Amino acid sequence: MHRYYQPEIETASRETIRALQSERLVRTVRHVYENVPFYRAKMESAGVTPDDIRSVDDLHRLPFSCKQDLRDTYPYGLFAVPLKDVVRLHASSGTTGKQIVVGYTRHDLEIWSDCFARALVAAGASDEDIVHISYGYGLFTGGLGADLGAQRIGATTVPVSSGNTQRQITILRDFGSTVLCCTPSYALHIAEVLEEMGLTKDDIRLRAGIFGAEPWTNEMRRQIEQKLGLKAFDIYGLTEIVGPGVAFECEEQTGMHVNEDNFIVEVIDPETGEVLPEGTQGELVFTCITKEAFPVLRYRTRDVGVVSRGTCSCGRTLLKMTKPRGRTDDMLIIRGVNVFPSQIETVLIEKGYTANYQIVVDRANNTDLVEVQVEISREIFSDTVKNLTKKGRELEEALKSLLGIAVKVKLLEPNTLTRSTGKAVRVVDKRKLLD
Repeated sequence: MHRYYQPEIETASRETIRALQSERLVRTVRHVYENVPFYRAKMESAGVTPDDIRSVDDLHRLPFSCKQDLRDTYPYGLFAVPLKDVVRLHASSGTTGKQIVVGYTRHDLEIWSDCFARALVAAGASDEDIVHISYGYGLFTGGLGADLGAQRIGATTVPVSSGNTQRQITILRDFGSTVLCCTPSYALHIAEVLEEMGLTKDDIRLRAGIFGAEPWTNEMRRQIEQKLGLKAFDIYGLTEIVGPGVAFECEEQTGMHVNEDNFIVEVIDPETGEVLPEGTQGELVFTCITKEAFPVLRYRTRDVGVVSRGTCSCGRTLLKMTKPRGRTDDMLIIRGVNVFPSQIETVLIEKGYTANYQIVVDRANNTDLVEVQVEISREIFSDTVKNLTKKGRELEEALKSLLGIAVKVKLLEPNTLTRSTGKAVRVVDKRKLLD
């Protein structure tokens, strides 16, 4: 028997969802047009008025929005309600340029709670679970987003936040936590420290994990599941849309169900902006249709993915999106070849290496150079130089076979690369320093 948090939505007919989306889109467009001068000017420039938007079929008529729009209107320029109605602010890390600031009304927090609650229930969680949250709390949406969902289903919530991994493991053991929420790279780090402490997955009680905030492969999923003794579920979200909970995985684990009653997703050609048919890979674009404080219209995520509506064995009728297959702005162009970090990670894990790696891109004599630095186990690192050299060459050949370009491999001893309790830094592109 399958369990749902809100079955009336999660298993609704396509007609019901479309009618709901159309009604909410029409209302949101008018709300934004009347309350956000930026959007009103953008729509007028495109020759569109709220009267032109009668259903989801008219969505393509609206102009796109992007991250730069949010930076240009920093901090409150895109808010659609007075600040007195905003009960919480969140913001991106702001590592490149100004932070992106978003706001939530009480109603918005209710919507977000439901979205994450659906993800938890899809992962098998209930009010009998103890949910250990290792996403960062604060302006980052991860910690408090997971917190909302866990409390919503009545689970016992452990708001640990990130860092101090040995203490985290002590809490996991002593409190008997059953569900873990954090980034996938931090989940692997917990597994590493668990081993260093002389413990195994049998010393903790985790049975499910909800991991998001960064791209991760199915190979990495299998590593996490094997090392922590749990079933690993993906969750998708962006600060700009709501935070974690825009889409979530069910037990089938063949894509994430989009919470379509709150968000409309499109796939476009990143070059032309043309809407692509379902099943075609392209850039994911989201429109918020229930948010009050910060509803974005046709937001270009830069995430690359595919959406489809096939029947899911879990019984949910919400369409599915694939794990993001990279980002249009994170994609590396190396000597004219498009390279995504996820491709390199897949090869590493298939060859038995850890997901602790970094891709360093540099340029010499006008030629791009790529070095993949990857940690190996102590046993392998203590092997002979001859064997290490052989392993490095084998990995270089495997990467060249997949990517079509030569890549240098550097094998590192364990714990060489800096660990992150947030999003892992996978790419260091030094070419920008030389421009």
